[in-house]
Amino acid sequence: MQNGKTSRALVWFRNDLRIHDQQSLFNACSNHDSVVAIYCIDPRHFEFDPYGFQRTAVFRAKFLMESITNLKTELHNLNISLFVYQDKPENRIPEFCGAYDIDHIYFQKEWTPYEKAVEDEVRNQMESQVKFSSYYDQFLYHPEDIPMEISKIPQVFTVFRKQVEKYATIRTEIQIEKQDLNNRLENLTQVPKYTELGFHEIKTNKNSAFPFPGGENSGLDRLQEYTFKTGKLAYYKKTRNGMIGVDYSSKLSPWLANGSLSPRTIYRTVKQFEKTFTKNQSTYWLIFELIWRDFFKYISLRHGNDIFLLDGIRKQKYNWKTEYHSVRRWINGETDSDFVNANMIELRETGWMSNRGRQNVASYLTKDLQQDWRIGAAYFESLLLDFDVHSNYGNWMYAAGVGNDPRNRKFNVELQAQRYDPEHKFRKRWLQTSLFQ
Repeated sequence: MQNGKTSRALVWFRNDLRIHDQQSLFNACSNHDSVVAIYCIDPRHFEFDPYGFQRTAVFRAKFLMESITNLKTELHNLNISLFVYQDKPENRIPEFCGAYDIDHIYFQKEWTPYEKAVEDEVRNQMESQVKFSSYYDQFLYHPEDIPMEISKIPQVFTVFRKQVEKYATIRTEIQIEKQDLNNRLENLTQVPKYTELGFHEIKTNKNSAFPFPGGENSGLDRLQEYTFKTGKLAYYKKTRNGMIGVDYSSKLSPWLANGSLSPRTIYRTVKQFEKTFTKNQSTYWLIFELIWRDFFKYISLRHGNDIFLLDGIRKQKYNWKTEYHSVRRWINGETDSDFVNANMIELRETGWMSNRGRQNVASYLTKDLQQDWRIGAAYFESLLLDFDVHSNYGNWMYAAGVGNDPRNRKFNVELQAQRYDPEHKFRKRWLQTSLFQ
């Protein structure tokens, strides 16, 4: 109680769409008598960028609406109401706080330009008596726990990895307790279907390597299936360069990307698997990939807007081209490489592409066609189910030779095809799909 008034906090959900291991939600529930939540479906997310791509196209939009729907249900089970609005946060949140007597707003800390601009607009609209608390809640290794300053994050991943593995600890997961029934508020807001956002209805492609719905529950189910139910985790390092089927890799990245899964939850599950069944290179390699994810977030923190610049963080100048026809042929799967084409068609038809495919199509666009790498990054942002701004731009800089790869490698896509698709199964699957369009 504050001066005889009930203290009510607002949890502003962004890319942290979960109730497990959720710092903002935990602190709000711990510090206040009453908690309510909000999610704003920002219309700017569905606008078209300067390259002509819709920032969030149909696959990610569908996955996002499923994730928000699941979050709303799970919060309701905790007796917390999630209000969902199709509006800009700076328009809706100040009005909401006034209507519901909010005195404190909790949210996940972001640092890239768009997210910061939105946060600043919300702050500017609010009265001074409303407090703001934000938290880094998307890392495996929390920024306060790593053995280096952000300004001294190494440029080479291996150096970063060895330091955090040796000197940093991973925080334990936190659990949210169920609130009193009277914490619920009357809430008539609904999560729209993705078709209500202007998209045509889509059906999951029968060949999709990612047929899963969005939402925390689906993500937790997949985590259990990949680890304890099938034991596929024990073979991850051997199969991770595969290209066909749901189990060649964990497929956890889409849930990580919108925060439906916490990296710490994945880490603890892997550790439990190691304790119960086996510990080997494969179990370690999934954690290794989580550290890569952290690395690109720290690179983004250190270098700021430079990750979006043509010369990247290395300030490396190349004679980049911007040729409409070359880019369109790459997008449509009409290049001279059937391996590149098959991967691009898979992305277009499903919103998914394997890690091996991503490396090859990015190398082909930047090294063979010599096109502005940011066009590729923007196209991936539009379509990829697991788009994460830090990993996306970090990986594209890496592929283009303006990021964290000191060797500036170029993939021989034909040799890659022979190695990873020797019987043409992957190519036949997607090139035949294209023929019957």
